[in-house]
Amino acid sequence: MNTNLNIKEVIFWGATGQARVLYEYLSYTQQKLVALFDNNTDIKSPFTDVPLYHGEKSCKAWIKKRTTDTPCGFYVAIGGEKGRDRLEIYNHLVALGLTPMQACHPSAFIAKNVRIGSGSQILAKAAVCTDVQTGRCCIINTSASIDHECQLGDGVHICPGVIMAGCVNVGPLVTIGTGATILPNISIGEGATIGAGSVVTENVPANTVVVGNPARIIKEK
Repeated sequence: MNTNLNIKEVIFWGATGQARVLYEYLSYTQQKLVALFDNNTDIKSPFTDVPLYHGEKSCKAWIKKRTTDTPCGFYVAIGGEKGRDRLEIYNHLVALGLTPMQACHPSAFIAKNVRIGSGSQILAKAAVCTDVQTGRCCIINTSASIDHECQLGDGVHICPGVIMAGCVNVGPLVTIGTGATILPNISIGEGATIGAGSVVTENVPANTVVVGNPARIIKEK
């Protein structure tokens, strides 16, 4: 389902856990990881054959020094509650002339009429059912299940093992923690966080943190 299969060289921005997950995904493609970038100067490349560079200046310098006109794609390899960071880096790399890539793991079920936003990732064993639509830079993580007609805004992270029933509307920059369950016809406001293992039975206001079964607000952001 990746619309950029002609691109053979890619970079990751992010060099920790999500990078390892995406590196495994690349083994099913014909894409080669040629460089890593990260703002954290304390970390080292997790892959012995792939160089790691730090910061925006190093990225611009790397692009300038490329000796090939071969198109280069990118994946934003940042998980957790960092949807805003993913979007900012996405916009930055697009502005530098790189091509955003989708990741659709071959073990995932993805209905034919699903609409996947640019730069989004659907990972191993996930199920994304009919008429689902995602925004840009979303992550649907390992073994998450998204039922029919759900809508995900930009920068959403659906963590491993989440079960989302049909017709759920998830606002931008939402994080739904590992193993949470979302009942049908729920709306989750922008920037909300759903705690791991929570059961969401009613609408969640924007910029709140909810936990428990049933999920209740424990704080506002």
